[in-house]
Amino acid sequence: MNTQQTVVPSDFILPVGQNVQKIIFITCIAFCLTPWVSPALTLLAGIGVAQLTGHPYIALNHKATHWLLQLSVIGLGFGMNAHSALQAGKQGFLFTVVSICSTLTFGYFLGRWLKVDAKSSYLISAGTAICGGSAIAAISPVIQAEEKQISVALGCVFILNAVALFLFPVAGHYFNLSQTQFGLWCAIAIHDTSSVVGAAGKYGNQALEIATTVKLARALWIIPVALISTALFKSPSAKIKIPYFIGWFVLAMVANTYLPAVKMVSPVFVAGAKAGLTLTLFLIGAGLSRRVLAAVGVKPLLQGVALWVAISVAALYAVLHWV
Repeated sequence: MNTQQTVVPSDFILPVGQNVQKIIFITCIAFCLTPWVSPALTLLAGIGVAQLTGHPYIALNHKATHWLLQLSVIGLGFGMNAHSALQAGKQGFLFTVVSICSTLTFGYFLGRWLKVDAKSSYLISAGTAICGGSAIAAISPVIQAEEKQISVALGCVFILNAVALFLFPVAGHYFNLSQTQFGLWCAIAIHDTSSVVGAAGKYGNQALEIATTVKLARALWIIPVALISTALFKSPSAKIKIPYFIGWFVLAMVANTYLPAVKMVSPVFVAGAKAGLTLTLFLIGAGLSRRVLAAVGVKPLLQGVALWVAISVAALYAVLHWV
């Protein structure tokens, strides 16, 4: 007789069997891929699954979100025009430089004041300054961060990403931001590319194009920040992960702009990319179990919130007065 335990751990609210857990999870994925579901609702569904029944494939979650996000961002490139994207990139360059430098500096002093572990503090600051989980994943091996330090930073960033996805579109309408203003604000103030795209896409197509372009240009700052990190943490032998997918995004954008044959099939790629990003948000939410939330701790979360509020308010003031 098979005596294998089929009940998921007790930290989930509904202790269902593994087969039921998988059925619920796959059903939610199918539901999130329907055209009636918004990015915010998808993320909320993922968080609900994480708390109620759990993620049956949690060991694969990080790798799945990593590849799905990159492929989806490349797909979005097929819906963009290179000329307007270049203009958006130029417009957001100064905002990017100032915000990254100021966020890293403020994060350093804030982390010391709150007595947050140095590497956790640095990862939270880098994730807030550049591009959330991607920056943390790229910089953590460079500074030889431990698993707990990486988990704390990722948990903090993903919690705030979830809040931003709901809050930013509401705030954008409240302040009557234009498509350009909202796209820039999202790219600067929201951590992860997935949440940037989700919030901007809900606001409008022009906001989506500007936000995606500026955010990916911002992501390239992973490289110089990682190089600086090797000196700060004295780890010259560490390898730097270069976000090569951004180059494929640029190629997709150029192909859509100059090749008529590609432009004819571009809507198919864009539709697939948006579906992929929707699924990415669900998987991110499904990874936010109570264990992940509890691992963050009060002080790192305070640092993350303070940094995020500071950059959000400063960026909002900048786009309201100078864009």
